[in-house]
Amino acid sequence: MTATAGTGDTTGRSPSTAVESLTEFTGPELNDLCDAAEAAIVAGGGFGWLTVPSRQALEAYWKGVLVVPERELFVARLDQTICGSAQLQRAPRNNEAQALSGQLTTSFMAPWARGHGLARLLVLAVETAARQAGLRVLNLDVRESQDAAIKLYETLGYQQWGRHPHYAWVEGRWVPGRYYFKDLRADMTASSGG
Repeated sequence: MTATAGTGDTTGRSPSTAVESLTEFTGPELNDLCDAAEAAIVAGGGFGWLTVPSRQALEAYWKGVLVVPERELFVARLDQTICGSAQLQRAPRNNEAQALSGQLTTSFMAPWARGHGLARLLVLAVETAARQAGLRVLNLDVRESQDAAIKLYETLGYQQWGRHPHYAWVEGRWVPGRYYFKDLRADMTASSGG
């Protein structure tokens, strides 16, 4: 999935934008992903991390994601540089009761890449992959302090089903969290007009 967006660039050139599934790291991809994650963590949107871990820990985390069979990593690119990611997490094979639901997780965008529609494209790519995998429901959770993410999810049709008042401990206080789901079949029916 590739898209182009304008930014008001003084050169008149719009940056190229793309979102894709990543199954291996080549060239500078691992470094770029770690750089983007670090920037998101510093800006307060580090998908759970509050302080930047060592580069070794970040690299080990991302390499580990690629070997988990139930996870699919999606990356966003701005002018070919990885600037954000999201993951589709499916239930393990032994969890037959939840085999039709997945989790949109660890979604972030580096601050320098925001405003190009890439977060939306990431969510849509995860939804497409979930449908292709036969999933019927996609779940996610988010800190209540993540206003832009909440607005995006709600705009895309995610329905809040719960709120946790003690979701995350951040800077010496509890931050509430919200829980969302999206019925992927209903979404397909609505978009096809039937």
